[in-house]
Amino acid sequence: MRITIPASGCHWRSRVGFVFGLLCLALGAARAATPLNGAWREVSASDTPQIVLDEYHSGLLKSFDPSLLQRFPNARLGSWVVLAPQPPWNNDERVLTIYPPTLGTVTVYGSDGKQSLALDDFSEPEHGHGRLAWRVPATQAASAPILLKFEPSTNLSAPVRFQLQPWSAYAQQDAQWLVFASASFAVMLAMVLMALCFAWMLRDVTYAWYGGYILCYTLIQGIQTGFLFHPLEWEWMAGTAMLAGTVAIALSVAFASMFMMRFCELQRYARLLRVPIIALAVGMIQLVLMRCSHVPLLVEVAQVLLNPLLMIGAALLLIAAIVAAARGSRQAWFFLAGWTPLLLLTAMTSAQVNGALPQLDWLNDASLAGGAFEAVVLSLGLADRALRLRLDRDVVRGLADYDALTEVLNRRAWGERAGAAMAGDPARSMALLFLDLDHFKLLNDRQGHNTGDRALVAVARALVAELRPADLLGRYGGEEFVALLDATMAEQAMHVATRLCRRVHRLEIPANGDSLLLSISIGVAMRQQGDSLESLIERADQAMYNAKLNGRNQVCMYGDTKLLTSTAPHLHVVERRGSES
Repeated sequence: MRITIPASGCHWRSRVGFVFGLLCLALGAARAATPLNGAWREVSASDTPQIVLDEYHSGLLKSFDPSLLQRFPNARLGSWVVLAPQPPWNNDERVLTIYPPTLGTVTVYGSDGKQSLALDDFSEPEHGHGRLAWRVPATQAASAPILLKFEPSTNLSAPVRFQLQPWSAYAQQDAQWLVFASASFAVMLAMVLMALCFAWMLRDVTYAWYGGYILCYTLIQGIQTGFLFHPLEWEWMAGTAMLAGTVAIALSVAFASMFMMRFCELQRYARLLRVPIIALAVGMIQLVLMRCSHVPLLVEVAQVLLNPLLMIGAALLLIAAIVAAARGSRQAWFFLAGWTPLLLLTAMTSAQVNGALPQLDWLNDASLAGGAFEAVVLSLGLADRALRLRLDRDVVRGLADYDALTEVLNRRAWGERAGAAMAGDPARSMALLFLDLDHFKLLNDRQGHNTGDRALVAVARALVAELRPADLLGRYGGEEFVALLDATMAEQAMHVATRLCRRVHRLEIPANGDSLLLSISIGVAMRQQGDSLESLIERADQAMYNAKLNGRNQVCMYGDTKLLTSTAPHLHVVERRGSES
């Protein structure tokens, strides 16, 4: 974000380091431009155009290089500028451009009279885009000096440079700048639209603060480059550029402060800096109210305080981001990546206003490209933030849904998923297995709870390995497990349950330290019409108790009228680990 509001237009040559192709075109256009000599002085009350030209020919004006940025003071009556084309002269159609365009008015005196140039002037069909442009009359000699008058203005005086080009070179530059500026504004507005959509869908105000910040910066650049006036032709903004620019700058700082505070998680990583940042945001809102109050004293105070508060705010946000990044805030690095280039451009542009860096006329275009770059970087940061929040949510949900010991679904989560599965096609065949470990209490009493926990883990892993990925397995409580088998017939369910019995018995976990091994009893219930999950569990539980009563380590199915016991034996003969080879 830029600290000053100089009228900063765009010239396609200025994208040095941004677009290689545009740079090459710019160098070609620079060679086509007519060399100029320049001189200037402040306006006196008795001046006439001829007096000024006579003084120029007499060498009484201050010389300057028109190809470099030159700042003319806001004199009480304005400033005269004389531009003298140097040989070789070209009598073809030519255009004089002033870049960046000033927010004030420039009067040009030509052979066909005088003409006023201004960003918010809509009286002529031909206007420069990103600069002020004046078509030299065909009746004006190629060697004749061009006289301009920078009219007095209350706006901040910004440095400008001049260029006299053939019409073809000017038209090429103008088209290239329109492509560049339109692309930059399109990127920023697309990021704003995306942010506002996500703010509404996710109910997250962080996206709204970001959208407000980028929207205000887009408005600032639209005013400074003149894009809102030409080519958009927003005539309703004529005469309001200074007010709108000031309001947009103050609001952009307020929005950036609130966005940065939430985005970089200052509550967690830099809590002490939250108070001054909130104060900065509130102060900027107050400046907006003062500037719009139409009370002369309040308006003047707001204008005086704006730039100091901007510099303090920019430094404060930078320090807060650095502190948060150093303390582990991932999003703070995204903020620094997007914010720091604009902060450097701001410092360099402010130095230009004071006469430094006259060769770096590309800073104005760099601010436009920098805004698009920052919008993209911060959008990537928001996407990364959303992804991390989703991953954290998934981790929390996993911790809430899975049993901490066995890592299978806990009773609540299993019930929710099983209920959802049963809510589908009522004709779909389903089987529910209720599993209860045999002799588990004896194992706990004889060998301790740690051994019991290890046994539960081993059994759970065995059950998971035997079941299909689509089968829902959960720990129902203590040593009890439940499994819902989708698209399974009764005979298949009995086979699965029998395999589970054998798999657990072959773990050969001693229950009493002697020959008694840990085993499992399983009750099976098939889904019937009108079944709820509770009724299905109740029938499987009854079948499991029947398996216990019949000697354990077996499977029992619940029938409509009686309990049907499988022929699975007690597995007196099991595979020994030592015999595996």
